[in-house]
Amino acid sequence: MTRRLITTGSPFERSFGYSRAVVDGDLVFVSGTTGYDYVSMAMPEDVSEQARNIFRTIESVLEEAGSSLAQVVRAQYFVTDRSYCEPVLNVCGEVFSEIRPAAGIYVIAGLLRPEMKVEIEVTARLAD
Repeated sequence: MTRRLITTGSPFERSFGYSRAVVDGDLVFVSGTTGYDYVSMAMPEDVSEQARNIFRTIESVLEEAGSSLAQVVRAQYFVTDRSYCEPVLNVCGEVFSEIRPAAGIYVIAGLLRPEMKVEIEVTARLAD
């Protein structure tokens, strides 16, 4: 299988030189994704809503790759404030309660833009 690049059309992807996801072999590597609605480029203020937007984007990208959220084996969550951990993890629980990938959450100094409060990246297997 050849390497395949997947895009969401975000202006960041081309200008910053990355793909939203890369399919390589039977794995899908989804880049760190923030809470923008990539159609309108709007960012909700609420960190839980940012996380929900992220999962909508990731779900769409995984489907385009031939995978799904059910195939996620690894997830990493990055938040810019310790108080965001629980709201983000609650959304992760809504999405992954039955899937339960290996995961970690990290409190970091900041993301690219101040409105970005959470970033999530995942690795998934292609659907069988």
